[in-house]
Amino acid sequence: MAKNQKKVGTAKSEIVSDIPLACADEKAAVEFLEKHRWKDAPCCPECGDTDVYTITMRCSDEREKNGRWRCRGCGKLYSVRTGTVMEESRIPLRHWVYAFWRATTSKKGVSAKEIQRHTGVSYKSALFLMHRIRFAMADGLVGKKLSGVVECDEAFIGGKPRHKATENRGLKTKQPIMAMVERNGRVHTRVIANVTGKILKGAIREVVDKASTIMTDENWCYKAIGKEYDGGHKTVNHKKHQYVNGDIYTNTVEGYFSLVKRGVYGIWHNVSRKHLHRYLAATEFRYNHRHLEDGERVVAAIKAGEGKRLVYRKSANMEDAA
Repeated sequence: MAKNQKKVGTAKSEIVSDIPLACADEKAAVEFLEKHRWKDAPCCPECGDTDVYTITMRCSDEREKNGRWRCRGCGKLYSVRTGTVMEESRIPLRHWVYAFWRATTSKKGVSAKEIQRHTGVSYKSALFLMHRIRFAMADGLVGKKLSGVVECDEAFIGGKPRHKATENRGLKTKQPIMAMVERNGRVHTRVIANVTGKILKGAIREVVDKASTIMTDENWCYKAIGKEYDGGHKTVNHKKHQYVNGDIYTNTVEGYFSLVKRGVYGIWHNVSRKHLHRYLAATEFRYNHRHLEDGERVVAAIKAGEGKRLVYRKSANMEDAA
């Protein structure tokens, strides 16, 4: 047997082997989240004190079902939900673990309707649950700009045209988005108001390091951006069916857009403009963490939800999203 080969039917990692039970049992879900959020040092999210203890049921040494803790330092009660996107949610933690698992391991994402069918929660709750998870996955560039060879392109999200003659006319009703991808690296995606030189070049200046090389198609909106970058600006002409010219191409960013569009057409079916940025954030997270093993990606998403809060009022009109 090869050195790194495991026995057939065994999980790839301890995290993956723990997830099925955490998705089925509430106590196991609490322990799973505590283990991967705090490791062996549970601390108070209010004051950071590690002098804490669990709350047990009366006349018993068994922990209460909510899995609460008390801090001896500040005296506050808290749980593994506190200080995360899960705070004040009445949805059982086992459903949260399942939703995190599906949202991070499904290459093109998962729909709220599917989470509703699998967990039994209402569609409205499943939709808000998924919006909170996508909000957690919106980790951005964490202060570090894209560098090296960066491919930039724009795309339009919306329904496919019914007839070839109306293809260009349909762009007026679609939502433009922009993506910038490092070769063999990270991606940054954003919803843009419209496709103009000011907006596209402004986005590049904001997230791409000045020592980089910019790669785009023949779109005139990128004209003169190369003067601002050490590696210059190189293009391919798609209108003349030129897709590769040596190491000059935009196939990486085109491949990323294919993931986004397949998610829209095949998984979510309809995404409102109001919530599109959250779906893009989830796709971006999965792409940027693609080299991690599935279990590690789940834990990364759970940790990304710390210190974030999405209240229902800020995510109103949920019926507009898919």
